[in-house]
Amino acid sequence: MSYRKELEKYRDLDEDEVLGNLTEEEIRKLEDELVELDPDNALLPAGMRQKDQTKKTPTGPFKRDDLLDHLEKQAKEMKDEEDLVPYTGEKRGKAWIPKQQPVDPVFENVTLEPELEEALANASDAELCDIAAILGMHTLMSNQQYYEALASSTIVNKEGLNSVIKPTQYKHVPDEEPNSTDVDETLEQVKNNDPDLEEINLNNIKNIPIPTLKAYAESMKKNNYVKKLSLVGTRSNDPVAFALADMLKVNSTLKSLNVESNFISGMGVLALIEALQYNTSLEELRIDNQSQPLGNKVEMEIASMLEKNTSLLKFGYHFTQQGPRLRASNAMMNNNDLVRKKRLADLSGPIYPKCRSGV
Repeated sequence: MSYRKELEKYRDLDEDEVLGNLTEEEIRKLEDELVELDPDNALLPAGMRQKDQTKKTPTGPFKRDDLLDHLEKQAKEMKDEEDLVPYTGEKRGKAWIPKQQPVDPVFENVTLEPELEEALANASDAELCDIAAILGMHTLMSNQQYYEALASSTIVNKEGLNSVIKPTQYKHVPDEEPNSTDVDETLEQVKNNDPDLEEINLNNIKNIPIPTLKAYAESMKKNNYVKKLSLVGTRSNDPVAFALADMLKVNSTLKSLNVESNFISGMGVLALIEALQYNTSLEELRIDNQSQPLGNKVEMEIASMLEKNTSLLKFGYHFTQQGPRLRASNAMMNNNDLVRKKRLADLSGPIYPKCRSGV
């Protein structure tokens, strides 16, 4: 702490004034000290990384050619060191023989009969094109030969040439039409509890504001006719998920909710799953393909909550761990089995389980 206080007095010091009051000898000493403090600085020239320790007076200006001649002369006059083992030129060990690569039968030289070799060697471009068209081998001729053959009148089989060169015709697939749902008009129908509106499809509409999506969730609390709500690819986030969770706690008409391909995190997904314990009408919930993975802990909590639910029949999410996946699958099968038993009971009366002891 005392050392820091001593440095405080140098904070407002004027460096230019101090350097201006130094003598030449003091400046030279300061330069030597600074050079010695940073000898490994690669940005400085080699002559400036340390102080000059040469006491000799310079003999003259630097001459590169004279220096190279002196170094070459000195190198020639210096004797080479004798080898401990003199070189005799004798070869030792086995000579290296490269392995023979197997010959691909496709690239083997094909030997034809002398008559065929002579006929092909003396054949004109038009005759070669005829052979290529007959055999269906377009590689026998170049592009220049092909176009010259088409322009020539001596080619017999031009249909064969066209059949060889024709590319595959691809079917044109039209782009998917954008979603034509009027967001504001549909919202007004939800607020007015329109009996004709039973399905809301806002899929892939990118420019819906977050307050508008939250208004949809708020309006669905009092709606008694909408059975399916789909918000796929609408950039919904956690605030929208929390609003939908509050809606599920109150709404008793909605059958299907789809919020796939959005920006909902694990907290928003857990809020939706927790709301199912207050909802008995929702039969389908899809939350897959969010912007970030939910994680193992969230998946375990989802599986635990699904096991406590008895009304959900379809759950759309791809679990990354096998344990939560099996637990959720078993929960959905149990719920579907309960619905099947209820349907049979309504048709033919209650079903009593058989006693295993036979009594």
